[in-house]
Amino acid sequence: MAKTVADVMTAHPASIEGDQPASAAAALMRDNDTGAIIVNENGRMRGIVTDRDLAVRLVADDKSPQTPVKEACSSEIEAIGPDTSIEQAVQLMRSHAVRRLPVVEDGRAVGILSIGDLAVERDPNSALADISAAEGNR
Repeated sequence: MAKTVADVMTAHPASIEGDQPASAAAALMRDNDTGAIIVNENGRMRGIVTDRDLAVRLVADDKSPQTPVKEACSSEIEAIGPDTSIEQAVQLMRSHAVRRLPVVEDGRAVGILSIGDLAVERDPNSALADISAAEGNR
């Protein structure tokens, strides 16, 4: 069984610079079959934007798809290192009620740990593991 976040995280997460338009982030989500994109500032992680963030912070407020993605991202986020134990990561997700944790090394995102990643590892027969392991439906 996996012991650290590096063993189960999704490596090489899609990322975008914060001044890029939200529509570019949405296209990255589509092209990478993901619901979350790392938002950078000068190549360093600034935050994370999810499909829900785009819907709630932009579309619901009738903002343009050209709005900089940094206006929709969550910038006060919890992040972990690749050597963080699975148990520590689970506890952090529970205590902060988050579904994803960016995995960061030297200020740069090297992965994302999601509840789906954890389900595949810890409860492979669960519905969430099945959904998380399934091929995307673009």
